[in-house]
Amino acid sequence: MTVAHHIRVTGIVQGVGYRPFVRRLACELSLSGWVRNDAAGVEITAEGCVRDLEALLSRLRDDAPPTARVDGVAAQAIAPTGIGGFSIAQSVPGTCATAIGPDTAVCADCLAELFAPDGRRWRHPFITCTHCGPRYTITRALPYDRSRTSMAAFALCSACDLEYRDPADRRFHAEPIACPQCGPRLALVDASGNPLAGDPIAQTLARLLAGSLVAIKGLGGYHLACDARNGRAVAALRERKHRDAKPFAIMVANPGSLAGLAAIDATASGALRSPARPVVLVPKHAAADREFAGIAEGMGRLGVMLPSTPIHWLLFHEAAGRPEGTAWTELHQSLALVMTSANPGGEPLIIDEGEGLRNLAGIADAHLQHDRAIVVRCDDSVVAATEPVRFLRRARGFAPMGLRLHATGPPVLATGAHFKNTICVARGDQAYVSQHIGDLDDAATIRFLEESVDHLVGILGVEPAAIGHDLHPDFASTRLAAELAARWQVPLVGVQHHHAHIAAVLAEHRFEGPVLGLVLDGVGYGTDGGAWGGELLRVHGASMRREGHLAPLPLAGGDRAAVEPWRMAAGALHALGRNHDIERRFGRRPAARSLAKMLDRGVHCPLTSSMGRVFDAAAALLGVAELSRFEAEAAMRLEALAGRAAVLPIDDLAGLAAETEGVLDLRPLLGRLADWTGEAADGAAFFHAVAASAVSRWLQRAAGRTGIGTVVLAGGCFMNLLFRSQVESRLSSTQLRVLQPVQLPPNDGAISAGQAWVARHPQEN
Repeated sequence: MTVAHHIRVTGIVQGVGYRPFVRRLACELSLSGWVRNDAAGVEITAEGCVRDLEALLSRLRDDAPPTARVDGVAAQAIAPTGIGGFSIAQSVPGTCATAIGPDTAVCADCLAELFAPDGRRWRHPFITCTHCGPRYTITRALPYDRSRTSMAAFALCSACDLEYRDPADRRFHAEPIACPQCGPRLALVDASGNPLAGDPIAQTLARLLAGSLVAIKGLGGYHLACDARNGRAVAALRERKHRDAKPFAIMVANPGSLAGLAAIDATASGALRSPARPVVLVPKHAAADREFAGIAEGMGRLGVMLPSTPIHWLLFHEAAGRPEGTAWTELHQSLALVMTSANPGGEPLIIDEGEGLRNLAGIADAHLQHDRAIVVRCDDSVVAATEPVRFLRRARGFAPMGLRLHATGPPVLATGAHFKNTICVARGDQAYVSQHIGDLDDAATIRFLEESVDHLVGILGVEPAAIGHDLHPDFASTRLAAELAARWQVPLVGVQHHHAHIAAVLAEHRFEGPVLGLVLDGVGYGTDGGAWGGELLRVHGASMRREGHLAPLPLAGGDRAAVEPWRMAAGALHALGRNHDIERRFGRRPAARSLAKMLDRGVHCPLTSSMGRVFDAAAALLGVAELSRFEAEAAMRLEALAGRAAVLPIDDLAGLAAETEGVLDLRPLLGRLADWTGEAADGAAFFHAVAASAVSRWLQRAAGRTGIGTVVLAGGCFMNLLFRSQVESRLSSTQLRVLQPVQLPPNDGAISAGQAWVARHPQEN
């Protein structure tokens, strides 16, 4: 008996080879009908026997192409028409309700072609198919067709056109398809833009190995690259980019190339080899600092990534002597390259040739360019090699994949935080978080924010019904939200910073009940106008109440205390009644005496409940770091040092931490560190153990007091893997249900998702 179904498939199902997959599957199952793209996703009609139709419905989700993400398969019985064969029908335009997939690394099939000398795409720098390559960063609008991408500038040759139109070919409707005859061109130019003779890949590698700095155009922007084993080149990169100490990431051919230098387990290897190709933070061996001088000194982890684009692979191929086949890609390769974002002065990532030559003047010695335009800036993603893998920065390879929400709702835009800004568009039952935009400290990054709003709202085809934003009135993201609300005539929804942190976790876990949230970070604007950062909040939808906070410390000298941890240590000493110790401990600092007087008088010393500043104070009191040359340097050095000492079980907190009416006082712990006479590593381990134990018990007591059994952990302090693991360990023995960020980072990169989640909930009057 012949039956028929009309089938709707939603998710990331365009630009990923889904239609030819459906056709092959239908033919295998002897079904007739058709498949086509439309504005909502993929539409199918299929006719055949009941058993084969049931198999089709199951396999549409279970056997989907590797870069597809199937969110829903809905089938409705219809009358059979007797149609013969199974075809791919013309796409149907309409109001967009689908999404574009992220960029992905070169797949195994394309890699095999890339290194096959007898193939027409041998060493082609832009090889791609429906299973790999650029997507988000080349897309101007949806539906996803070549004419709406930056590949529209390249007319297909006859051979590529045949592949593009053949449903049996893996390049069927692969919009970035190209070959050496019809595709983009690669060129190496000097710092003035003058072409350099010779093969661009060979000449680039030669310059890198000679110690030059080369700007390399990738998928979402430029990298600045140098030989990671050349200490002079690394030092030159730091000097020219004005990046004194922040760690660099390195690119190697495979995990085995770091044998003896880093600990890469199965989890880390899986993350490194994933199609997203993020930077993965892995434990560093002592030998790494000798091998890669100046890369990540003083840090406990090394940022590692594998080649993601054909251009990257060709550099390693050249270094290996241009071997045939792919077996060499799994052998030890000596080449290791620093790959750091080409964004001088904290500005957005550079994406075009003219911008690169202007903004990298005096930094890059040469530029490896190509003429395929980058539509969307998109930096590298960064993850920690934990189980499960956790985000530190969510960008290339992941953005703008949607988070599945608890329910559908009106379209909402959220403009995010000031630091580590992202934006979020909620549409239907999905929340689409943008790539990492950055800190909104300069006009260029603010323009990037505005561009990102226009692009994401545009490709998703929404006009927001509300706009979520941070409560801070002076943030550029807040001002933009107000301007857009006026333009669209929609309401503004202000969301407190730490409320948004908790809400982001609730959004990704699709949890709608009341929770207690422990949010530990650097700073967030409080409902009282204060600098919050160590918070216990009760959250239920749009409702938030502060249940507790850390005992405040003075920010000695205001915002300078965030970059000069010794000032936080001075503030802690003052809070402990030890103002006289400030000059004795920090007398080499010219401002020490005046700072002690300021603290005594309470002048220019606002209070903060920030846990991040507690970490800073601890680092300075132990002599680990008195200044921070980059964000969280003091805390990162403290964590790395603690990792070298034994983890201490702390059962008795008497004299180290105390709670009064919901306020947790860690100042006694800082007092103990001020008098520490042992090894700094032991002091760092002691601090982590006490702090983790104290905040865990604080949270447990609040849960007992309120009767709420679900808790959320969020905030930038949970990027500290040692601290987070100790808090997790202490809570694991309780009856509490613990929710943490998994699909989003714990830091401010998740704020926009939380704002959008709150903005969708009924607001309190």
